[in-house]
Amino acid sequence: MTTPTRRTVLAGSVATAALTVTGLAATASGASAAAPAATGLAATLGSDPIAHLLRRATFGATPASLAQARKLGVAGWLDRQFAPARISDTRCEAILARLPLAGATPAAVRAQSRKENYESFKQLGRATIARAAWSERQLFEQAVAFWSNHLHVTAPSSGIWETRSDYDRTVIREHAFGKFADMLKASARHPAMLTYLDQRSSSRAHPNENYARELMELHTVGLDYAEADVLAAARLLTGMTVGKSGGYVYDASLHATGAVDILGFRHANTGRDGEAAACAFLDHLARHPKTAERIARKLCVRFVADEAPASLVAKLAKVYRDSDTAIAPVLRALFLSPEFAASVGQKARTPFEDTVAAVRALGLGPDKSGVKSLDALYNHLVSAGNAPLRWSTPDGYPDVAAAWASPSAFLARCNLHLNLAAGWYPAQLTRPADLLKSLVPVLPGTYGALVDALATRLIGAKLPAGHTAAVLSVAAKMPTSPLTVKDKALAGVAPYLIALVLDSPSFQLR
Repeated sequence: MTTPTRRTVLAGSVATAALTVTGLAATASGASAAAPAATGLAATLGSDPIAHLLRRATFGATPASLAQARKLGVAGWLDRQFAPARISDTRCEAILARLPLAGATPAAVRAQSRKENYESFKQLGRATIARAAWSERQLFEQAVAFWSNHLHVTAPSSGIWETRSDYDRTVIREHAFGKFADMLKASARHPAMLTYLDQRSSSRAHPNENYARELMELHTVGLDYAEADVLAAARLLTGMTVGKSGGYVYDASLHATGAVDILGFRHANTGRDGEAAACAFLDHLARHPKTAERIARKLCVRFVADEAPASLVAKLAKVYRDSDTAIAPVLRALFLSPEFAASVGQKARTPFEDTVAAVRALGLGPDKSGVKSLDALYNHLVSAGNAPLRWSTPDGYPDVAAAWASPSAFLARCNLHLNLAAGWYPAQLTRPADLLKSLVPVLPGTYGALVDALATRLIGAKLPAGHTAAVLSVAAKMPTSPLTVKDKALAGVAPYLIALVLDSPSFQLR
């Protein structure tokens, strides 16, 4: 038999590609439009609550994580994940040690890099991939990803080369399971955010409206404000700036005084307590009912469905208010909700999630030394438009399927899956000596049974019969074709079969 080429593999998966792209787009277009595609794929994935939880609350289930979650149960697994400091994470920490600027202070970055050197941006992006792929603290990393996107500061971007890693460490990671009110204030007083949204140039003579507007529109209440609110907020926030040393300072000489009335927040703003007034305003926004609703909706879109269930949004908003903006109780309520349980098949993977999930599903590990594989994965994600932290505007990456569903995007995923399955790229990733045997230890008697076993291992469920036939077409086999250890074709076609299972619509779902 002729050895398959990458072109014949992709040609053989046309049917699968069409189903995937159609299903992703339909899922994103609303509940009614998505129902036919989502229902079929959900039936394929089944209703296993543990598998469903790990598809959403981690960056991809592994045999070890599934076994642990089944032992602990849903509630026990959540309890463990909500205490990340108690989870040993030595493998991931060893990789991060190769990326010291990813968590460095501004002073440390300046000491090791010349001015405007992008090395810290580079290391932070690689560290984000490493943590998603190999950290044992998966729910924490999911929360970090959500809040990084919500309080987004593009990396790389101008003027924050020495502060962006510190923003990740002291704002997002410090508060990812804490209180949103604390995270919001930390963000508002960090030089990375102050620079990114021009707050550092705001003064009593020339208040800059950019941060004030995004603070309300993107970070808190949404579009529920008037232009007068933006003007007043910009005045109130003056004085919060970056000092000559590059750190946050409050400069009272820059503060514009005068009474303000913004979305129910009233303050005399005499100037004697300008910073305290600004922080009180931030607390007001964090606790505003519209903020509670908006964050609840975004969490639902992130973890439940592109069309957020109104019932769950209302419940989570109440938990958020009752918990004084604490994040962990809201996430716990989300993952234990009936709406979450009923949402199988309603979220699709972004390119970042697909990349990391494929690495995890195949049991691939980091480089034995260095970070060349992380460089390669990062560059792939740049091409896919979904590299960590690179979204160019402050609204963060879109989190709905329609933003990522296109034939070209699907073909990019196909290429990556084959590269990973064959060990072609990134070649530096550590991998099992025999990938097929690590995935299917006991060889079945037919090619159809082999694809079933691969799908069960990589996805958690068998593929529909039509998808199995499409996968086997690249090997010129039928589901009933016999298979033995002496089959000389198996070694050549195995990477393609593995990759095509990863190409399936079922794997594209979270």
